Amino acid sequence: MKTTTSVAEYNGTTFYEAWRLTIARYGIYNPYTGRGAIAGLLPHGPHNVRDVLATHVLKKTGSYEQASYAIQDTPEMVRKHYGRFLPEDKAELAARILNQVWESDEMGGS
Repeated sequence: MKTTTSVAEYNGTTFYEAWRLTIARYGIYNPYTGRGAIAGLLPHGPHNVRDVLATHVLKKTGSYEQASYAIQDTPEMVRKHYGRFLPEDKAELAARILNQVWESDEMGGS
């Protein structure tokens, strides 16, 4: 329950405040106290988790559709908002896939 009110119910604003407080208290590593999980983490809202997830899936798979499944949105929205993370990575993604193919051919002896 929140300490500033007797109502335990969250709305958009109170959830955001609780999220940021939790990240500040438990997520950000404090070298003086030795508490916290991640060094260099900055305070952020819950929407950033969606951004990180979509970007990660998009970079790993190169698929707008897969990223849209991960954040439960449309491929068009993913292309519009997160597509800037993919173009320079397409060549790297293709090279990685081709390298895997060549390595499997070398292992198989064909």
